[in-house]
Amino acid sequence: MKKIFLLLVLSPIVFAQSTLTNDIRIFSNVLAYELQYRVYLPDGYETHSDYPVIFLTDGQNYLRRGEMNIILDELITSQQIKPVIAVFVDPRDPDDIKNNRRRRQFLCNEDYLIFYIEELIPKIESTYPVSQKREDRTIMGLSFGGTNAACFGLMGYDIFSGIVMQSPANHPIPNLLPTYESTPILPLKIFLSTGTPNDNTRANRDFYNILEAKGYPIKYIEVNEGHNWDNWGPLIDDVLIHYFGTKDQDI
Repeated sequence: MKKIFLLLVLSPIVFAQSTLTNDIRIFSNVLAYELQYRVYLPDGYETHSDYPVIFLTDGQNYLRRGEMNIILDELITSQQIKPVIAVFVDPRDPDDIKNNRRRRQFLCNEDYLIFYIEELIPKIESTYPVSQKREDRTIMGLSFGGTNAACFGLMGYDIFSGIVMQSPANHPIPNLLPTYESTPILPLKIFLSTGTPNDNTRANRDFYNILEAKGYPIKYIEVNEGHNWDNWGPLIDDVLIHYFGTKDQDI
């Protein structure tokens, strides 16, 4: 009996043709200097409106080290998340990238929040088809950037509904956790993660316990990595699914 062999050809996954802009400069009257950012735009963004938007502090590293634009492509193409626009904000001086202003900007700097409210968000909303509802805005950061997200949660909860804190370094703001503990619960959806070796583990466990006891909707993850990209990078998809997951994929 002749054997018949069937050759199965698997179609490769074709990722959507997203766009990642070049660096865009913006002069801040509030901060009195220039900043730069890049924008991730999902395939076909021109034909839709009211996209949710996520802002990334240390945005240049979320692109270079975290390859977040590729993760966005994969999750949108596989329909694990709804299409989303991402704004990657670079804290460095555009004319001297060795001058990193993150410590000055991220540690509960009210002017940095005002820059978002009065300058950056209006610029994004006038240029791209993003939603203008606070429920569709998320702020995400790591280390001091995670601290910044925590600060924005307290100071800008009427602007951002989602705050993502990866290994927040809260020790420079000693009243941050007590303020969350003493403040009535705010309308926030929270993601908090920390490494277990050589990270801000104890403080972030305390932070989680405070937030859980207050009744916040929170996703908390500990990973067996330190204060580095082996910790933060693999959690990017968890964050995106948590905030933008389709109904069957939401966690």
